[in-house]
Amino acid sequence: MIRILLAGQGGQGVLSAGKFLAESGLHEGKEVTYLPAYGPEMRGGTANCSVIISEHPIASPLCNTPDVLIAMNGPSFHKFAPRVRSGGIILVNGSVSDCYAGRDDVRICDVAAGDIALEAGDVRSANMVMLGAFIALTGAVKERSIFNCLNEKFVGKPHVLDCNRAAFEAGVAAVKKS
Repeated sequence: MIRILLAGQGGQGVLSAGKFLAESGLHEGKEVTYLPAYGPEMRGGTANCSVIISEHPIASPLCNTPDVLIAMNGPSFHKFAPRVRSGGIILVNGSVSDCYAGRDDVRICDVAAGDIALEAGDVRSANMVMLGAFIALTGAVKERSIFNCLNEKFVGKPHVLDCNRAAFEAGVAAVKKS
């Protein structure tokens, strides 16, 4: 079982990335929970979601102590980093945040998601960069499952699909390089 908390600002694609992750787990026949939380603002407010993926039934969708934190901005990183379990992983978007958590019991991966996404074609795909980095580190779901979800979501939008695929692959490459 792996518990993931994705957090950021509204409009950064946090909820979309969580949904892609959850749907990918379902495609693979795994047990999955997806629990979004967001403020009343459409963009600019806080947004986070927890995803739990398991081979066995999941007792609760709550994710109080995540195994992995994917933080898309500084405030989310500093708010949720203390909650990550000892031995866990924190992925932080180094394009917009520092990566000092004051902890030496977790692995912190600084991924310049905004910069990488811009190189891949669109800064709005930074969430896919982080998702690619997450998959490269954990193998929680297969890359092809993410691609299947992207194909379903962006059918009829080849440019958006290509950009998101490129961003995802760049996130995978960024982690493998470091």
